[in-house]
Amino acid sequence: MRGGGAGWRATFRRRLLRAAAGVATALAAAAAPASAQPAEPPIAAPGAERFDVGRFTAVAYPADAHLARALLAAAVKRDTYPGLPRPKARVLLAVAPDARRFRAWVGPEAPEWGAAIAFPDLQRIVMQGRSAGSDAGDPVSVFRHELAHLALHEYLGDLPPRWFDEGYAGWAAGEWGRDESLATNVALLLGGMPTLDSLEAGFYEGSRTAEQSYALAFRAVSDLASLDPERGLTLFFRYWKETGRFDAAVRSAYGMTGDAFEALWRTRTRRRYGALALVANLSLATAIFSVAFLPLWIARRRRDKRRLEALRAADEVAEREERESALAALLGAPDEPPEERSIST
Repeated sequence: MRGGGAGWRATFRRRLLRAAAGVATALAAAAAPASAQPAEPPIAAPGAERFDVGRFTAVAYPADAHLARALLAAAVKRDTYPGLPRPKARVLLAVAPDARRFRAWVGPEAPEWGAAIAFPDLQRIVMQGRSAGSDAGDPVSVFRHELAHLALHEYLGDLPPRWFDEGYAGWAAGEWGRDESLATNVALLLGGMPTLDSLEAGFYEGSRTAEQSYALAFRAVSDLASLDPERGLTLFFRYWKETGRFDAAVRSAYGMTGDAFEALWRTRTRRRYGALALVANLSLATAIFSVAFLPLWIARRRRDKRRLEALRAADEVAEREERESALAALLGAPDEPPEERSIST
């Protein structure tokens, strides 16, 4: 959930680093012998266990030991990130045993819906353990998302703005399901597409708005990588690191300006998801309309059916009476005298 860019770091990052300072002095001192401890001071967590695999170290309480081992195994098996050199920095993962410990370790400034937080300057990740709710997501995917933040920071430092940082982490973690939040946003069809810079505020405006900001950032990075099907972001990252400028890197890697890319991203996203959002919202409106008026329609049909049955019954009675009247007239009529004939002589 970590982002980038000088503006947003002025407040958010300083507060997270203050919280991380407590994390950096508190995790596995009692969990491993002194000779096995990393160069940086670990987090003190009496009773926790420590696991070391490759460049990764995890500290977790016994209840989360299996989760910690599974996360490290997945990280080692897939320790490369699109467009970036293979990371070399050591990473420390702290698995929080409960929500209280997680909030204490990440600090009060972190969003309430966060399942994990990365501290790139310290190469630390704090993550919820087995007590996390069902909305925390797949832990392997969440861990890779945070590792992508660290890998991006290791190579580019503070260059990426927040939208790119979050978009790249989601893209590297394969979070394609984020597109679902765009398929119901009819504002995209009506021309309400934000700019890349304006995505910043969305990460702090509640879970729903943040979810759409993450999805839009994911789409932006995915669209940027698609401009070079063979090399993706590789050349772009190289030029960005050399020049320190996003626009110059886009121009050198893809032959277009940063503004032109942004216009392309906005057009593609509106075209791709605007119609889906309209259909989804119309379908929802139709469903609501049906639910609201279905009882009235059923009542009307029943009333019309009763009226029709009454009319049919009345017609049957009238027809029966008419037949009986005609029959009675035929049976009750007197015999007519024979016709007199005149005979001429």
